[in-house]
Amino acid sequence: MRLEIDRIAFGYGSRLVGQDISFTLEENEVLVLFGPNGVGKTTLFKSLLGLVPLRAGSIRLDGQPIGSWSGRERASRIAYVPQAHAALFPFTVEDLVLMGRAPHVGMFATPGRRDRDITAATLERLGIGHLAGRAYTEISGGERQIALIARALAQEPSILVMDEPTASLDYGHQMRVLDRVRELAGEGVSIVLSTHNPDHAFQVADRVALVFQSRLAALGLPEAVLTAEALKQLYDIDVVIGMLAGSNARLCAPRNKT
Repeated sequence: MRLEIDRIAFGYGSRLVGQDISFTLEENEVLVLFGPNGVGKTTLFKSLLGLVPLRAGSIRLDGQPIGSWSGRERASRIAYVPQAHAALFPFTVEDLVLMGRAPHVGMFATPGRRDRDITAATLERLGIGHLAGRAYTEISGGERQIALIARALAQEPSILVMDEPTASLDYGHQMRVLDRVRELAGEGVSIVLSTHNPDHAFQVADRVALVFQSRLAALGLPEAVLTAEALKQLYDIDVVIGMLAGSNARLCAPRNKT
């Protein structure tokens, strides 16, 4: 499934957050949005989901304006993993993830055996099967983030939108999530995600989009876009980027000032 973003502008009230942004998310592609806090990445994601109205431009899903798809149709094709989630009710982790099956369940129907099997398999795949019966309000922040990712995967989407999915995770869970991102792309899912970690972008991205001063500053292969010069402009920090000996892994580190 292809997502086309054509010269969109978006914002809240009188405040324009992003403008003149264009890119295409191809089938089976991992596109990483990279940029400092406050440049509009989260609002851009919400615009893709139809949660923030566009000021200009258009978004098309498989060639059709995204507004022409019903909410259920969009939800069966696009899943969203937010940065954080304020839990108001003590749903179990299993029930939270089972909510991801909602687009596939009839209006007055209840989840069936297949829905529960998909939920259980997704929890196990992400390493949190042991949390299935725990209250979502009583697990750690990192575990909540993994549960939100599981809920999105349970939707069986064609497109997955992930807003800093590894931000609150320990190293082990970060690597598991990134491995799963690449696996999903290989299984036919198109993924757009944001991160502040250039190493994560090098690890999973087919392309990287740099967002700076409310505009798309660059778009291309990770090694062409994530340069020391670009990171200096984005974050005002000097870094070095190189290849790890004995592998194809590209890594970024602060430059030694001594």
